[in-house]
Amino acid sequence: MQFIDLAKQQKLIKDELDNRIQAVLSHGKYIMGPEVKEMEVQLAEYAGVKHCVSCSSGTDALLMPLMAWGVGPGDAIFTTPFTFIATAEVIQLLGATPVFVDIDPATYNISPELLEKAILEVKAAGVLNAKAIIPVDLFGLPADYPSIEIIASKYDLKVLEDAAQGFGGRIGDRMSGSFGDAASTSFFPAKPLGCYGDGGAIFTDDDDLYEKLVSIRVHGKGNDKYDNVRIGINGRMDTLQAAIVLEKFKLFPNEVVERNRVAESYNTLLADLVVTPTVPENYISAWAQYSILAKDDAARQALQAKLKDAGVPSAVYYPKSLHQQTAFAHLGYKEGAFPVSEEMSRRIFSLPMHPYHEQSDIEFIADTIKK
Repeated sequence: MQFIDLAKQQKLIKDELDNRIQAVLSHGKYIMGPEVKEMEVQLAEYAGVKHCVSCSSGTDALLMPLMAWGVGPGDAIFTTPFTFIATAEVIQLLGATPVFVDIDPATYNISPELLEKAILEVKAAGVLNAKAIIPVDLFGLPADYPSIEIIASKYDLKVLEDAAQGFGGRIGDRMSGSFGDAASTSFFPAKPLGCYGDGGAIFTDDDDLYEKLVSIRVHGKGNDKYDNVRIGINGRMDTLQAAIVLEKFKLFPNEVVERNRVAESYNTLLADLVVTPTVPENYISAWAQYSILAKDDAARQALQAKLKDAGVPSAVYYPKSLHQQTAFAHLGYKEGAFPVSEEMSRRIFSLPMHPYHEQSDIEFIADTIKK
């Protein structure tokens, strides 16, 4: 059994993928070729925004908007400690300060109530300039953007949606990728919409931001690559990866539906055994991961061992919250600073999740946990 079964997906579009790849090899435009723009147009339309700017990774998709906004030393950027390091890494790379905010125990996403409290504390201290918020759509579930956008407007903060796991999710009629001032996503192979390498994209309705992102993506270029009007990065996306995304995107809307089918089946079968994920009313998750809670770390380890013995893979996202990582030790957070994140790190683990799960596989996993 596969944790994420990319082989089944590939079989469905093998001929189309081969044709796409051969087309790139034929025209020879291996970086920023025509498939890149074609992909950007399709993804912007899907997300419901004016602009999509592709880039070389999901990490660069987070970094580039912060660069465009002039984020740097003395700025405070608010985000969650219960996520992958890339979210906070880009803040520190620019010399700004990550300010962590604990999560909602039901959704695992940043708590709007605690967010506003953290903003007020930073403003009262007067040391850092409150600049932006990076909410994370953890495990595929959009964060509480209706509340976060109100808070951001109240305190004049930018919002950068980290939709690396959330692309395909939505709140009401608004798609993931359309929240805040900009949104980023990742095409890492394990993501809901992935390529066969690294890649990412940024979404925005802001024309000025779009122009800056296009410049930053190619070393801060102006009229041409030898006219450098700002500091940028080498953030271009390979044409082959865009070609692969284009073919996989044809399957993607239905795959989101199928991911929700798998999640609903898990929820029904596991409801009385473990703590299953919460999806608020009017929200749709992209189900990048299906994560459940054991009683404690010992129970989690025991369950994972039994699953492994039965041939069922599992994974822990995330065994250590970011404020506990050595890379952020200088921030001075102590054990217990973010109790909900710390508790989730001790209890959470993820089961196989992909749109090609057979019902018999889901029932086998549930039966194994029940036993």
